[in-house]
Amino acid sequence: MERPSYPDDQIEAGRVLFSGPAEFRLGVASLSGLPPADRTEVCFAGRSNVGKSSLINALTGRAKLARSSAEPGRTRELNYFDIGEGRLYLVDMPGFGYAQVSKTQVAAWTKLIKSYLRGRPSLRRVFLLVDARRGLMDTDEETMDLLDGAAVPYQLVLTKVDKVPKPEVEATALAVAAKLKKRGAAHPVVLQTSAEKGWGIPELRAEIVALL
Repeated sequence: MERPSYPDDQIEAGRVLFSGPAEFRLGVASLSGLPPADRTEVCFAGRSNVGKSSLINALTGRAKLARSSAEPGRTRELNYFDIGEGRLYLVDMPGFGYAQVSKTQVAAWTKLIKSYLRGRPSLRRVFLLVDARRGLMDTDEETMDLLDGAAVPYQLVLTKVDKVPKPEVEATALAVAAKLKKRGAAHPVVLQTSAEKGWGIPELRAEIVALL
């Protein structure tokens, strides 16, 4: 599968944006707690343990900006990060496949996520993270159904590609891209990343900075 190429100035703009200030702003547990929709917003979604926190840290070059945990489903709010002193909100969404909590709590998170995705005017793109070792799972397809139904643009990002032989990664990327052709809100380019190795990080930054 041919990798996407980006102009040098776009790669550099992404590097500059994410090398600037980055800080955790707030955790949102209900729609009433959302900050004003006064800037571009991108959201990271995916199953628990897909590597959202690690990818956010790799993007910003900060080891502990987003906290990862050995306990799946530890992220229980919409966590807002301010990137570039007000230029961008990066939102870390609770992972699918939640921790061992009550059905009431899971229902509340699910309601929050659906309401957020359907009604956030400043949300420019959802980056749906998929573990390259597992490929698309039912929960990923359900999320894509929701995003298609809400007409929210989204782009798939394979994570942990360093853990899988290259031919398998390419086969997974091709299979995912083929499924995306049938989905109206999906971006056609599937990104391949490794937070540990830094692979694909400049390209992901370039995709984000182009939305500003």
